[in-house]
Amino acid sequence: MSSPSTNAEEDAARRKREGTSTQLARLNEGKVEYIMPRAQLATAFIREFNDGTVVDKTMIRKVQESAKDKPIYYLVGMGLRDGMFRSMAIPLITSSDQSLYLSSNAERYTITSVGCSFCYFSFEKNQITGTTCGDNSGGSRCDLVVENSNNLFRKR
Repeated sequence: MSSPSTNAEEDAARRKREGTSTQLARLNEGKVEYIMPRAQLATAFIREFNDGTVVDKTMIRKVQESAKDKPIYYLVGMGLRDGMFRSMAIPLITSSDQSLYLSSNAERYTITSVGCSFCYFSFEKNQITGTTCGDNSGGSRCDLVVENSNNLFRKR
């Protein structure tokens, strides 16, 4: 934990590095209850893509490789840009009271399809490790880009 300094610019830079967390949902008997409206999540994803991608579906997806593994929840937004499938996933933080939070310091996984009608994230040990194209027609692929942070709800 860092302590406040007498330099306002340094304090502002530190706060930006430390990031912010926003509660999106909570778990109730294993089911996701959204606190933030899904339309607001879609708007945030459109802003985050910032390239003309129209997001029309958002979800919080549970990933759990085996029953003994602690599940990880991902916020996912899906849509199209110029007729090509796009998707973004960001891992969420699960608090002790079963609330799900998005941290601006969480990595951002973005898929862009090239000739593929639908792309899936591939997982290993509950972590995103790659992509899979939904149709196996030749020449189709799904490109994955990983960024170290996200700006979905970062205060500007």
